[in-house]
Amino acid sequence: MHENEQRVGADLTNNDLKLSPPAGLDSAALVKWKSIKPESVTVTRNGKPVVLAGIALVRWKYQRYMQDYLATVESVDESVGRVLSFLDKAGLARNTIVIYTSDQGFFLGDHGLYDKRFMYEESIRMPFLVRWPAEIPAGTRSDAIALNIDFAPTFLDVAGLPPSPEMQGRSMRPLFRGRTPAAWRTSMYYRYYHDPGDHNTRAHYGVRTRTHKLIYFWKKNQWELFDLVNDPYELHNLYGEPGTEALTAELKTELARLKREVRDDDQLADIQFPDGVGGPVARLRGK
Repeated sequence: MHENEQRVGADLTNNDLKLSPPAGLDSAALVKWKSIKPESVTVTRNGKPVVLAGIALVRWKYQRYMQDYLATVESVDESVGRVLSFLDKAGLARNTIVIYTSDQGFFLGDHGLYDKRFMYEESIRMPFLVRWPAEIPAGTRSDAIALNIDFAPTFLDVAGLPPSPEMQGRSMRPLFRGRTPAAWRTSMYYRYYHDPGDHNTRAHYGVRTRTHKLIYFWKKNQWELFDLVNDPYELHNLYGEPGTEALTAELKTELARLKREVRDDDQLADIQFPDGVGGPVARLRGK
């Protein structure tokens, strides 16, 4: 975590900030300029140029980042609205399933970060909103743990087709109907392979349950343990603290089980599991 280079205050580049390059740069110079992390910028305020540095620059970077992000979200929202409006006017809404989702979440300054990759909640959680009036009453919600591997089985189920035996997920259609099957998962596995990845993110994997999360940066041999009930923003690493031994052992056991279940045996032998033992959470919301 501490080695990452995706901090709003220090790592946003000229390109990330969408600054205008100086005139006359050749292609090589332009590429280099775009990669620079500016230590100061000049902005115009009340018709006068003002040089920003230090904390004033950090605040400006965050505001620019959020303005860019929110403008993008607004554009998406308006476009989705046009699609839904068309379906309503054409009389197609009741029997048309519309799903809004993503491949992961995104940091908006949480933990001081931008971008994604880490197993923290802001990145691992995905939007998953469904409108299907014929089957989903408006306002339906589910807190069951759903994953993007469930997408294909769900779509096939809606189409009246069976899933492929090789698929690891399962249909979310019972959740659409407000029913969580008794055997539905209560934990999930996450893995980020690249090391170092973009923004110098280090490889890690982990397990998330309804109440806790255990993360292992396996090349660094560093663990993080979070209580998601009492510390939902994951600010206090509990790993190694007195009184967490049983919880840690339980989560490591579940981590080993999940790794084997998805046939990810790499680095499994490197973990100190208890004796004898050996990845985005989606929030479903009807609309």
